[in-house]
Amino acid sequence: MKAQEHFGVSMNIKTEPTKKINFNETDIAVFYQKKIGTQNTITNTVEYSNLKVNYEFNPYNFNADQDKFNQIQNKFEYSYEMSEKTNWQISIIPTANFQGNLDFSDLTVLGNLEINQKISSRLNVILGAGRTSIFGAPKFTPIIAFDYKMNEKTNFRIGFPDSKFSYSNNERNKFSLTNSFNGNFYHLDVSADKDSNAEKAVLSQMTSAFEYERNVTKNWFLNFKAGYDFNKKYNLLNNNDHKVYDYNTGNGYVLGVGIKYKQ
Repeated sequence: MKAQEHFGVSMNIKTEPTKKINFNETDIAVFYQKKIGTQNTITNTVEYSNLKVNYEFNPYNFNADQDKFNQIQNKFEYSYEMSEKTNWQISIIPTANFQGNLDFSDLTVLGNLEINQKISSRLNVILGAGRTSIFGAPKFTPIIAFDYKMNEKTNFRIGFPDSKFSYSNNERNKFSLTNSFNGNFYHLDVSADKDSNAEKAVLSQMTSAFEYERNVTKNWFLNFKAGYDFNKKYNLLNNNDHKVYDYNTGNGYVLGVGIKYKQ
């Protein structure tokens, strides 16, 4: 059987202002997928993101130089269709998260393993586990979800760490309500302040949002996102992942816009 290939590029801009600190993130990703035969699919995504932090309120000027963070990661996924009803997928995600100076110690390997079991023509169950950064510092976390296709236009997923309700009134428009636990971490540069033992900055939150995607042409898509971050945390950790400083950012809203090309 002839292999099926897909390619895509996306760029997103997101802002997350809080009472004390404003977060602005830009990322660009290149996606490639190839189906081999009838059972195997490989996917690779290379992504770069830049986070800028604006400290509106920082009376102690604590680590004020920590205003830019970078991430480079490569996500490789392999999917195997074991049977008509069972599919399993493994992902390996080497990621380099750093403040300004990149070296080998900034490299971390994340990943997960998921099994998708088809219960009926409308219901799928996903179970798995992975080493993720949804709570900031890398940790092993469970993955569970129930996917239900209500009709041709409406899909519903409830689970952890992501839940989603989506509706398409036609082939060009897609509306979604999402809820996700998400976070990230960054290794800090060596500080000139010998009294500071912070080695890692971690961010985490639960985000509830409304999203809209518009298929502008055959290959081009625009997407918009508006929501709110709950239980938002921004902490500094030492080499044992113990908290040494809490910025107490408070919660805030999130706004995003993106453009995507795929074929």
